[in-house]
Amino acid sequence: KQWYQRRVAITAGGHQKMEETFANFSKFGDSKSTGKELDNKKFSKLCKDSGIMGKLVTSTDVDIIFSKYKPKGGRTITLKEFNLILDELCVKRFPKKETLDEKKGAIRTLIAGKGPKTKGTTKVSKKGGTDRLTDTSKYTGSHKERFGTDGKGKGLEGREDVIEDDGYVVGYTNKDTYEKDHEDN
Repeated sequence: KQWYQRRVAITAGGHQKMEETFANFSKFGDSKSTGKELDNKKFSKLCKDSGIMGKLVTSTDVDIIFSKYKPKGGRTITLKEFNLILDELCVKRFPKKETLDEKKGAIRTLIAGKGPKTKGTTKVSKKGGTDRLTDTSKYTGSHKERFGTDGKGKGLEGREDVIEDDGYVVGYTNKDTYEKDHEDN
């Protein structure tokens, strides 16, 4: 009888952790989510982050099983379908366990209390953004030509198309040649 009571207590605690895991992944990246439904993308992330997906269980397996248990025409699963999917995945994920109960317990232990990982996502630069954006040594193209080797701006000289106010049309190539051509007259 004590063994049975202990198992019921573990199962109840494990069930609460499973609901917590389900809600964590359901709400991840969606501020409007109630935490009661999980779509295929978030379910795949759950499987990848918790270690279900690997050599024995591929992303294709996860997608197929998800499609099998989601309601027809629907895009999400509830906690009930989630548990059914885990029961099917546990057989594939833990083939060396002898009984079905051991397999179910192993997969639930693997997931229990976990949340989405953010490893590999873009991190905030520790250096100020201004330092990075104003480092003239990293400038390329026409921007590079506007600064000297010391990093100071060249002002108007750094611009390619400086407009001269001398009366000639921009792009005129024979500047100051009229006098030379017409000296004999």
